[in-house]
Amino acid sequence: MLTDYGYIALYLVICLAFSAFIAYMPQVLEFIKFEKKNPSDVKYNTYECGLVTIDRSWVRFNPHYYYYALMLSAMDTSLIFLILWGLALKNIGIYSVSIFWSGIIFVAIIACGFFYAWKKGVLQWK
Repeated sequence: MLTDYGYIALYLVICLAFSAFIAYMPQVLEFIKFEKKNPSDVKYNTYECGLVTIDRSWVRFNPHYYYYALMLSAMDTSLIFLILWGLALKNIGIYSVSIFWSGIIFVAIIACGFFYAWKKGVLQWK
């Protein structure tokens, strides 16, 4: 039992060490003079297909686009669950009726959310 927690602790230590290594790698490379910092106006200029920007580079996007991204993420994750649901339904025989209806309820909840967003006009492209 303790060895199981030991593996989890070892995994946590390795993850933290790797994260610290990645985070501090640029400072270490700069310290050992492997990489030189050479700041200039050209280096920090915004590059947009070779064209020099006329106005500000930071523009505000319509937040309506985030609704599309949120709906896409929700549908993609529900698709993953539905694939796993289909595999479980195929492989398990005795509990297949309860698995089938739990999947149908899941699809109904997702469909209700989708139709609610559709009714509210979130999916209207303006």
